[in-house]
Order: sequence, then structure tokens, then C-alpha cells
Amino acid sequence: MLWVKRFSGLVSAAMVMIVLSPSLQSFPPAEAIRSSHHDSHSPESNPANRFSFRRAPTFRNADKCGSAQPSRATSVCDPDLVHVAITLDVEYLRGSIAAVHSVLHHSLCPESVFFHFLVTEGGLEALVRSTFPELNFKVYYFDPATVRGLISTSVRQALEQPLNYARNYLADLLEPCVGRVIYLDSDLVVVDDISKLWRTGLGSRTIGAPEYCHANFTKYFTAGFWSNGRYASAFSGRKPCYFNTGVMVMDLVKWRRAGYTRRIERWMEIQKSDRIYELGSLPPFLLVFAGHVAPIEHRWNQHGLGGDNVRGSCRDLHPGPVSLLHWSGSGKPWLRLDSRRPCPLDALWAPYDLYGHSH
Repeated sequence: MLWVKRFSGLVSAAMVMIVLSPSLQSFPPAEAIRSSHHDSHSPESNPANRFSFRRAPTFRNADKCGSAQPSRATSVCDPDLVHVAITLDVEYLRGSIAAVHSVLHHSLCPESVFFHFLVTEGGLEALVRSTFPELNFKVYYFDPATVRGLISTSVRQALEQPLNYARNYLADLLEPCVGRVIYLDSDLVVVDDISKLWRTGLGSRTIGAPEYCHANFTKYFTAGFWSNGRYASAFSGRKPCYFNTGVMVMDLVKWRRAGYTRRIERWMEIQKSDRIYELGSLPPFLLVFAGHVAPIEHRWNQHGLGGDNVRGSCRDLHPGPVSLLHWSGSGKPWLRLDSRRPCPLDALWAPYDLYGHSH
């Protein structure tokens, strides 16, 4: 999909519905991975009962995708799949559903996309199935106790939720046969074929993401961090740049081999005692990976559209083409649209919103 630079053209392009062909394959009911401490919710407390989503259309693919066998259940270990991981948090569920909808809408071969949903509550699988009846997916329970003792207070309470840290454990949660995954935040929409992002080469790197080397990297850590030679030396010998962890291509084979989950946990343990940063799950990723990231085109994370912590602040697009729009920041498009005080760019998210009953 070709995106023009002018905002007016971008809005128009976002409203154009792309027709794709053959139908998505059905995947057997997803198997939730639960810890021994996870109890089933009663119907009254089931979080899915708080939401009603319209059924997504069945997208048709290009003819070249017609070789898929509709009668054959897709295995998560199928080497031809594009793997996408996304959280299903009750507070951001509307955004997650819109993100999935956008991926399917713009995928040339949507039946080749396999979603890995990370949850801390039960009852969401049926909601996903009713909204996307032919979706290839699996649900994984992430035990909040895994990180509860490692999480420190942050500048925003939303950043302290355990599910924000589930991305650190994808290599453990997903099947060993899954060697690569695209991690996506819940507050974004994809407006391009995600297989293009999937094919991004990482070289010798473990993760790939758009980098922003003009950003003031020092501000992501406290003065105490930079004055401590032992901590500051973590960046010795590399040129660290800021990158947003809401969009990453991750090589899980390299991740498992190097034990990166434990490296991230060590920095979180230091944070608990020495307070070396103010943000949530981002700084540990920067400490481990900044300067060792495979750079991806900026079109794949037009981030910051949620504005800053100033109520009502709106952002413009960065110059250049757009493949993914990301409402990182405090403002979420569904909340601003509901309040009838949207930012101009929220109109680009609205076409993918499936919340509510059909009219």
C-alpha cells in the first residue's frame, strides 16, 4: 500500500479497504498455558463479558496464496508461518483486537499469519474466536508472579502491569520450534503487509527495531546510573540508540542461546535496589540491546502518536512513508474517540475498531 506524505492523503488512504483473497484457515481451539496457581474465572467475573466485538470480515488473499489447504489444520511449527505475538490485556483489549484486524486486512496471505496471545486472565480465547472465527492462534498464560517481585514503580501506573513484561519471556513461552517472532504492542495498527517486516534480515543480531539515534539517550536513566562507573560501563564499546520495544523482530533461537531473559531480569533486580531508571519495561531492554540492534526502517514504527503526559496533546507523523502507526504515550485513540475529543491522527485507527454491536 502506497502512503503519501501529506496528512490529507494519508487519511484518505487509510479509509480505502483492500480486498484480499482466499479465506483464512481455521485453527483448532487454542490451548491456554496456565500455571498451577491460575484459577478459572466464573462467568460473572470473566473479563470477556465486559466487551462486545463485531465479527471481522473474512479477508480474501491474492491468487498466489491459493495453495493453502483449507481442510488442513495449521501447525504452529509450520515453517511457512509468520509469527506475531501480542498481549491481551483487559484495559487494552480494544486496541489489541484492532491491531489484529489491521494485520489481517493488509496481509497478502493472512492465513500464513499465526498469532500468539499472551494473557494474565482467562476467558479471552472465546472472545478472540468469535471475533476472528478463522484465525490461526494460540493463547499463553503468563503468570504475573513471574515478574511481580521485579517490577518497580514508574512514571505511569500502566507501565507497571506485569503483562508489559511478558515480551521478555517469549523465548520461554512459545514452542521451541518458533525461531522468530514479531512482537507488537496493543496500541498500534499495521497498514502494510506484515510479511515484509517478517522478512527483515537481522544478521548477527538478536532483535531488530527502528532506531532513533538523535534522541537524548542519557535521559532514559537516572543521574545515579551515569555517575556509577560500574553501571555506566554497560554501554562501553557500543553506540547505544533509543528504540521502541513495541515493535520488534526477535530471533528466539539466539535469545535462548544467550539467555537474554535472565540478563534483563538482573537489571530489574538492580533497579529495585538502586533506582537507575524511571520508565517501565523499556530501560532493561536498552541496557541489554542498545547498540546491538538490527536497524529496521522507521516506516515500521511511526510511534509517539499517543502524545506525552500532557492531557489533550496531539502529535503529527514523522516525515517519510508509513507501514505502522503506533499510539505510544498516554493518549489512546479509542479513549479520545469515545470522549469526542480525538486527535486528527486517531481517524487512522478508527477503521480497524471492531468494538460494539453492528448497526
